[in-house]
Amino acid sequence: MLAFERHNKILEILYKNKKVTTQELESFFSVSPCTIRNDLNKLEKNGLLQRMHGGAVLPQSSMKDLSFSTREAQHQLEKENICKKASEFITGNQCIIIDASSTTLYLSKYMDNVKNLTVITNGLYIADKLKDNTNINVILTGGVVRPKSNSLEGLLGKNLVEQINADMAFVSARGFTLDEGLTEFNIYEAELKKLLVSRAKKVIALMDYSKVGKNSISSFAKASQVDTLITNSKVSKDVIKEYMAKDLEVILCD
Repeated sequence: MLAFERHNKILEILYKNKKVTTQELESFFSVSPCTIRNDLNKLEKNGLLQRMHGGAVLPQSSMKDLSFSTREAQHQLEKENICKKASEFITGNQCIIIDASSTTLYLSKYMDNVKNLTVITNGLYIADKLKDNTNINVILTGGVVRPKSNSLEGLLGKNLVEQINADMAFVSARGFTLDEGLTEFNIYEAELKKLLVSRAKKVIALMDYSKVGKNSISSFAKASQVDTLITNSKVSKDVIKEYMAKDLEVILCD
């Protein structure tokens, strides 16, 4: 088993049991104590768990992430402003991809007057909000639905997605850095997002300031694949200069 697969499984165990011991993980994966220590240190560094004597627990912030409705309520104003700005890229007569995230859900609010638009999404809530708009053709990717989630994940819809040639993809993530690109903590969700990003001519990342400069387990797009980052002015000016020096278009909105 690869390291990132162990990491994802460790998080699954934590989300189910709220805590886990190193001995339990050593036995489950049949690996050495050193390997498990390295895994837990990596996950703690990324803020995905908290080390404790003899094991690990979920940090309070990760437990909040379990509920989509909770995540949707966080940084609402920032997300609204980001998506309002992002909607200016949608002019009609286009095929666009919108991933399932608590940020991109706000984008659906600004698409009422767009004509002749095809939207491919793995977001159940996004599809539900757009389905009654007669000017928009909505296509769901297909996939598996997890509890407390609004997204379809996995590659069951791979054949459909591979036939798509989209003008743009609007995506969010748990984190973005120049080294790791766009990252998610769920590898199955990341697999689908990687495929979606590959089918778009232009990739636009919608990230509130709390996610910029942060990493999670699974990368689904290199920084070089991202054409535009729309975020808030709370992001460090030094970080913005660093991004722009790498030819990444950065749009600040507040």
